[in-house]
Amino acid sequence: MKVTEHIANAKKTLFSFEILPPVKGTSIQSIYNGIDPLMEFNPPFINVTYHREEYVFKERGNGLLEKISIRKRPGTVGICSAIMHKYEVDAVPHIICGGFSKEETENALMDLNFLGIDNVLVLRGDSIKTETQFRPHPDGHAYASDLLKQICDLNNGNYLDEDIANPVPTNFCAGVAGYPEKHSEAPNLETDLKYLKMKVDMGAQYIITQMFFDNKKYFDFVKACREYGINVPIIPGIKPLTAKNQLRMLPNLFHIDIPNDLVQAIDSAQTPQAVRQAGIEWAIQQCKELVEFGVPCLHFYTMSKSEATAAIAKEIF
Repeated sequence: MKVTEHIANAKKTLFSFEILPPVKGTSIQSIYNGIDPLMEFNPPFINVTYHREEYVFKERGNGLLEKISIRKRPGTVGICSAIMHKYEVDAVPHIICGGFSKEETENALMDLNFLGIDNVLVLRGDSIKTETQFRPHPDGHAYASDLLKQICDLNNGNYLDEDIANPVPTNFCAGVAGYPEKHSEAPNLETDLKYLKMKVDMGAQYIITQMFFDNKKYFDFVKACREYGINVPIIPGIKPLTAKNQLRMLPNLFHIDIPNDLVQAIDSAQTPQAVRQAGIEWAIQQCKELVEFGVPCLHFYTMSKSEATAAIAKEIF
């Protein structure tokens, strides 16, 4: 079933979460270990991230360095198929611009279509560590809107090869990202909303937000979206703080604010266990308020670790 159908059929707030593919060379069992404790909360769908290439330099015998492209976390398509087979829930692969040509993207989408996976989350993706700004593949997409257009074209039976006779259209339900505190590269929230509205008008059917720790940011974002004519479901993204270094790491990586009350609670905790509990308690109260607000789903960024999310879900679902 499509994400939008799950939401339309639900009589209460849904529970979903996002996982990372395991590092190359490790077993998929690590994925199952992170999913198993969360299945009691009946997630209708599980997101699987897609990771672009990274570059390493290896010294060769002639003393020269060779630049080599590697993917540390491959397997998104296979993991999605395995999840649907093992757990009988829908899987939502992330589809990204970075590191993929249009043809590679089309081939991946065809594989998903053949496997009966009809939900995707469409993202530009991040720049690689060695680049100061995002660089698209030479024959790829520079923006999530361009990638979304390719998916919508496939849904209309328009493939890259115009000579295909009687092409069969796909039927993807495409979601996009939303940023309650605006995208870091947007000059202001108004501009961010303009491009988000453009993606919805193109065919995006739901929005999942970046993590946030102040619900007012989400409430204001939803209000601004509705006033802008964006009327698709807006799913809040939740991540519990579980370590003190996240107070600096998360704002730096994701360009978000952490409320002072939460900062003080984390800073005053004397043990790692106390830090984790403070973060969980904050997230529980955050989720209770969001459920009362009537959000369609609570979407947790688990990083493939289930303990904190399970502790929160036990209090909510």
